[in-house]
Amino acid sequence: MDLVIRNARVVDGTAAPSYPADLGLTDGRISAIAHPGEPRLTATRTLDAHGLAVAPGFIDMHAHSDLALLRDPDHSAKAAQGVTLEVLGQDGLSYAPVDDRTLDEVRRAITGWNGDGGDIDFDWRTVGEYLDRLDRGIAVNAAYLIPQGTVRMYAVGWDDRPATPQQLDHMRQLVAEGLEQGAVGMSSGLTYTPGMYATDSELTELCRVVARYDGYYCPHHRSYGAGALEAYEEMVRLTRDAGCALHLAHATMNFGVNKGRAPELLALLDRALADGADISLDTYPYTPGCTTLVALLPSWASEGGPEAIVARLRDDDTAERIRHHMEVVGADGCHGVPIDWATIEISGVSDPGLAGCVGKTVAGAAAQRGEAPWTTARRLLIEDGLGSTILQHVGHEENVRAIMRHPVHTGGSDGILQGYKPHPRAYGTFPHYLGRYARELGVLSLEETVAHLTSRPAARLRLPDRGLIREGYRADLVLFDPDTVAAGATFDAPRTLPVGIPHVLIDGKFVIEDGRRTGVPAGRSVRRTPGTR
Repeated sequence: MDLVIRNARVVDGTAAPSYPADLGLTDGRISAIAHPGEPRLTATRTLDAHGLAVAPGFIDMHAHSDLALLRDPDHSAKAAQGVTLEVLGQDGLSYAPVDDRTLDEVRRAITGWNGDGGDIDFDWRTVGEYLDRLDRGIAVNAAYLIPQGTVRMYAVGWDDRPATPQQLDHMRQLVAEGLEQGAVGMSSGLTYTPGMYATDSELTELCRVVARYDGYYCPHHRSYGAGALEAYEEMVRLTRDAGCALHLAHATMNFGVNKGRAPELLALLDRALADGADISLDTYPYTPGCTTLVALLPSWASEGGPEAIVARLRDDDTAERIRHHMEVVGADGCHGVPIDWATIEISGVSDPGLAGCVGKTVAGAAAQRGEAPWTTARRLLIEDGLGSTILQHVGHEENVRAIMRHPVHTGGSDGILQGYKPHPRAYGTFPHYLGRYARELGVLSLEETVAHLTSRPAARLRLPDRGLIREGYRADLVLFDPDTVAAGATFDAPRTLPVGIPHVLIDGKFVIEDGRRTGVPAGRSVRRTPGTR
């Protein structure tokens, strides 16, 4: 054996009670589990884990590390949390499959999520080539969802119109190719352009392709505010028509209209599950959301892509229409709810010259300048090239707690790593579940919490050898102190690393050892098992 972990409290990912045992690791897998009284395991190296729990590595079901994994070999934001696998390609927008035009457009569209990519050699165009790039060595493992918005951008463009039969065939082909090359499913961002321009029938057709390859559909659906329940219902109905598994992205109930309404969402899901639907969801354990400022605009203002957006913002008459739609009507980009600028905090900018805005709400920044909030927001959008990120303080704690208790719940950080003041969920989601919600609040037991973060996401990803501590399973492991584990990240200091997680291993290799990053690039792509049904 290569390593024996002695005297550990094994939290095996099943939600069953934890137990004491020694683990033996050989060639990147768990080769033996020795219970008290059984013969002692021997190995080249021994780690005494007295006082620590050992669990399967955590799976981040909703990550925005698509470029961060390539630019940052350290990637402590996730590795230090015990994350050993991230699912990329979220919210319908990422960097494969693309042609040269689409790549330029998507880089501009999601600068606020990942930076403009000027430091990245985009030497891929297909999903398979992107996964091959990850296989050169990354900090943690990564799986990939085909981004439906990027696919539509590639095949149809930025226009708000139905796809022609030929364009729909092209999209089906792109989705099928991506799944054949290893993607685990397809994502959508149905409040983001151009993905939001897809009709239900178009999405159903693409989901039929996903279902053929036994993948899953992961929508950021059409509303988390006004009409949220209808939007959830739409996704359940659509995927059932397509025969496709459904995983609801960052499944929250936000804004004042949804305070206390999580039980209605859970009842909707329970009815579908009882009727045979295949549904799971992810959430992060915080109330504020995070996105880009430009995402809040009405969809008609975003038609045509980034250049067209800026042109509309520069035109006074059109900008006034946008303001009216956002502040009075309720833009679809802001989930149908009239915007309250006091809830919109600027968390990051692309232009360092605008850094003075970071940490202020749009309303607060406007008051300092003696101008209307929309004037400030409009100026920031134009001057920052649509690259500003925001925190949106619209969530409800009772909804967060109710949803995380549900049996099909999994953990997802939705962590945007860009910006001067990112959301602390990027650095703190998984220890926050363990420390705050399990140990301090008792919303879930430690064993239940670990199951939500390990075996349940592994089951959704159809991974036969991850997510549990079992002989023969991959040695993707996290060792943590149940009494002290906590998120260090706060809204004031969002890049602070967690405490109480001294060791993290991927394929039996230490990526965190004694609380320090080893620099070992143990991660690779995790691809969908070949075959169709």
